[in-house]
This record gives sequence, C-alpha cells and structure tokens, in this order.
Amino acid sequence: MNLLFNNFDVKKIKTEKLIKEPFPYFYVDGFLDVNFAEKILETFPSFEESLIQGKNFNAYKEKNKTQITDSNLFPEPIKKLNNILSSDEFVNALSEIFEIPDLIADPELVGGGIHQTSNGGKLDVHVDFNYMKKNGLYRRINVLVYFNKDWLESYGGFFELWDENVENRLLSCKPDFNRMCCFLTNEISFHGVTEVKCPENITRRSYAAYYYTKLPPNNWSGSHHSTIFKPRPNERYLYLFYNAVEKFKTTMKSLKKIIKNK
Repeated sequence: MNLLFNNFDVKKIKTEKLIKEPFPYFYVDGFLDVNFAEKILETFPSFEESLIQGKNFNAYKEKNKTQITDSNLFPEPIKKLNNILSSDEFVNALSEIFEIPDLIADPELVGGGIHQTSNGGKLDVHVDFNYMKKNGLYRRINVLVYFNKDWLESYGGFFELWDENVENRLLSCKPDFNRMCCFLTNEISFHGVTEVKCPENITRRSYAAYYYTKLPPNNWSGSHHSTIFKPRPNERYLYLFYNAVEKFKTTMKSLKKIIKNK
C-alpha cells in the first residue's frame, strides 16, 4: 500500500473492522501518514475561499456547507490526496474489502472533493443518488476523511449511520483529525451529519471520494433516484412543518410565473 497511508491494512479491516450488517461499513484512525495529513490541513482553503471557489448549500436539510469539486483548484497536498484515493491501488483495495469488482473512481468528483461546514451547519439523514445518468455509473461506496484537530464533542458535526427506517443509529463518529469512514451506498445506507456548534473561527473539514461501477448491484431495483432524506426519530414533526413550508414556496413560485405570463 502507498507509503502515504499509515493505517490501511486490507486484511485487518476485513477481519476486524468491517461491520457487514445491515450494510458494510468501517472506520480507521490515523488513516494517512501524519506528516502528509498535516500538510493537507495546512493548505486547506478557508471557509471564505470555499464560498468563492465552490458550491454553497443553505437549504433546511443541508446548510452552512461548502463544496469544492474542481481538482484544478486544490492545493498540491489535496491534489495528491485526490490522486491517491483514485489510484488503482486504493480502488482495488476497496474492491477487495467490499467484494465489489471493477470499481471506478469519479474523476469529476461529483458531490465530492473538499467539504466544509460552519457553525449552525448540518446534513440531514439521507441516502445518496444511486445512478449518475451523465456517465452511466452506479454509485457504490463513499469514503470520508476528516481534518479537524482538537475537535470537541460539544462542537457536534458527528457523522452518523442509521438503519433503513431511521429508527436505530448504527454509528456516531466524531470527525477527528486523520480519521477515515467508509461505507457501502445502497437503498438502506442512511447517513448524515449532526448540527455543527463550533466557534465562529472554526469549521468542520473533510474530503469526500465516491466510487462507482458500470454494472448495477445484484439487487438493483431498476429505479433511479436522487438524494432521499428521512427525519431522525426526534425530527419527524419538524419535517412535516418544513416540508409544508417548502411545498408552499414551490406553489407560490408557480403562481407568480403564471401571473407574470398572463
């Protein structure tokens, strides 16, 4: 394995770390060589830079978050990370761990790349889009690497995995520096990020890489879908309210268009 990986033993992950039910997932600490991880942190763009260079999210279900997917804008250490995570060596390792042949790294980093979330931000529980129509690829695996030093539990921003009905939480993972989380994406792999409550001068920083196959999974339903959100058990009434608000806004926009065109 590449020398820039510090703690990525495929056999050990398969036998000791991989949880297989209800869908496969694992996480490892000290994922990258510590000096390499430090260089990535040193060159991580500020939140203000990310607002200019990337895409910004400010909806109820995903807010105070930025995303830079254009690898041409990455600082050199993060370009190197991108190249490593898309290398044949790493992709083949994921194939072996999850027993999925012919995995493909996404060179366009659709939805991936550099992620940052500021105070008050969150990402509600969801399953990802399952098919990339543009390239004819089926989404299979997510990799998340965190770059947050001295992250306190009170800062929130925990990565979570939930069961199919979003009733039982499977994993609650603090986004600690140089920790890597990886999981199979399918119709029941619900996941999200709790609200970030950090000081204004701190952001939650991570890097995301997604992997695909040209052929559908064995249990493919034949139905393509975009991101599907579900509320946590304590959010269900709140979701009813906000969904009603969103429907009202959509209806008002449609009415304005009709009136304008008359």
